[in-house]
Amino acid sequence: MSPFVAEIIGTMILIILGDGVVAGVLLNKSKAHNSGWIVITMGWGLAVAIAVYAAGAVSGAHLNPAVTLGLASIGSFPWEEVPTYILGQMIGGFLGAVMVWLHYYPHWRVTDDPELKLAVFSTGPAVRSTGANLISEIVGTFILVLGILAIGANRFAEGLNPLIVGFLVVGIGLSLGGTTGYAINPARDLGPRIAHAILPIPGKGKSDWGYAWIPVVGPIIGGILGALFYNFAFKGSGYAAVGVLAVVLVIFLVIGHIGGRSNAQGAYGKQNLRS
Repeated sequence: MSPFVAEIIGTMILIILGDGVVAGVLLNKSKAHNSGWIVITMGWGLAVAIAVYAAGAVSGAHLNPAVTLGLASIGSFPWEEVPTYILGQMIGGFLGAVMVWLHYYPHWRVTDDPELKLAVFSTGPAVRSTGANLISEIVGTFILVLGILAIGANRFAEGLNPLIVGFLVVGIGLSLGGTTGYAINPARDLGPRIAHAILPIPGKGKSDWGYAWIPVVGPIIGGILGALFYNFAFKGSGYAAVGVLAVVLVIFLVIGHIGGRSNAQGAYGKQNLRS
């Protein structure tokens, strides 16, 4: 199996299990209906662990453009392979979402709320504020990539690392996910959002493309910053200057969004369970 195919399969498994648990909690007539945020965060953590076990031996199981770009930014992954990995991740995210749609096929028609249907596929903010939402995705993905690199620097019993990474994702979801649903992965959000836009889902509503850039740009920034921070803080690398410059640029970006584009609105209560 090629790394490209492994990234497709791994990301597909990630979305089948991850979006699948969201569907089980949100869609009417599901036996898991209304089982809550902890179920969603545990489901996503286990989804990550199983997906990493599936693809890790072949591709390293990035399963996330933010991870791929973060590793490339510190010289731990060749830049020439980045496009292939990201393409595989996007295809896998789309295919996984299609499988979730098929699996829950009868439940779409008996669920009236179009926002809940979108929440199965992609993330959305609890309070819509461009700057704050961007910060949330940056911080969450910063912790993800920093945590992955820190976990990799430790020795565990053979084969235990993917499970520890899964626990990391559970922790991010419980602690940081309540603001935006913690996409922390452009392929996890954009691939399924495209599927939502294309699939014939009864009463599905719009795909919220105005928000869609945040769970893409935020994780990419956060992933690169997390990798750079790990490299110069834990390894004393010469990337310190680059990291500081990146932080400054992010601060200016965030301030610009908060000052010019942020339009805080009331809480989207039904979207609090988005993941």
